[in-house]
Amino acid sequence: MSKKDYYNVLGVSRQATGDELKKAFRKMAMKYHPDKNQGDKGAEDRFKEINEAYDVLSDPKKRQLYDQFGHAGPQAQGAGPNPFGAGGPFQGGHEDMFGDIFGDFFSGQYQGDPRQGGPGRRGGFRQPREERGADLRYSLNITLEEAATGTEKRISFVRHRAGNEDTAKLSITVPAGVKAGQRLKLRGEGDSPSANAKPGDLYVIVGFQDHILFKRKDNDVLMELPISFVEALLGTSVDVPTLTGKAALNVPAGTHPGQIFRLKGKGFPDIGGYAPGDMLIKVVVDVPSSVGEEERAALEKLRKAAATSPLVNDFRDKMKRLLQSR
Repeated sequence: MSKKDYYNVLGVSRQATGDELKKAFRKMAMKYHPDKNQGDKGAEDRFKEINEAYDVLSDPKKRQLYDQFGHAGPQAQGAGPNPFGAGGPFQGGHEDMFGDIFGDFFSGQYQGDPRQGGPGRRGGFRQPREERGADLRYSLNITLEEAATGTEKRISFVRHRAGNEDTAKLSITVPAGVKAGQRLKLRGEGDSPSANAKPGDLYVIVGFQDHILFKRKDNDVLMELPISFVEALLGTSVDVPTLTGKAALNVPAGTHPGQIFRLKGKGFPDIGGYAPGDMLIKVVVDVPSSVGEEERAALEKLRKAAATSPLVNDFRDKMKRLLQSR
């Protein structure tokens, strides 16, 4: 059986904003929630359908893929499974949708409408508030190389369990391509006020250590490459470091200061399965502060070659015209 259009499932237009999607989802999910329709298989299936539709449309990347490819969605273009998707051990960058949308429902604030057969405000449907522990945050700093390849980290932190301090040691899987500030969510690893309470979650916030050569911009890695003015003039070939090794770079004769060379695909991988970033190498021409007598004599012979420099000659021509017009 073919799936229904997700926009029709939530009863919104294809131009619906995030707030409109959330409002529609909340309304329909409250109506078809299994706790309100116990024993109704149709309501349960409808609830799953609503949940699936909201999960896709509330995520900008998933929504873009759905709009382009329909239900093929994330499988299109070989995107593969989402490492932070539902069911995985981590939920990075995406809030638990039931945390705020069903907060009132599960805390017993929902009261049925007697006009719709509900029990009404007095003596109405109430469900006991579930005791839940506090969420915790942990800051984890990794290198840019680890962000490029993914890494396993062992962390240790203190949490409270049933009124006692508990020192926890956990292994963290950091996916390749993770960005600074991204959250990895470990369900049930936070505080728990009692043995019967539901534990809170642990949010691991990823940060980057300063690198001696590299900087990151989106999925690209940036580096400055100093070369001598002779190498810029005559050209050279150099080995440059990358995130995973090294690469040969050919610097052609006549390279200008600030010129940027691009190494395709040598940047950070993309978590969503898109093409990886590039490595951008900016040339910095290094001029010595002093030279010896022999070097000075050799450079004096190059003054004639400097007279053919196009930028220098263009500047001198403009300056001459400017002064003549005054």
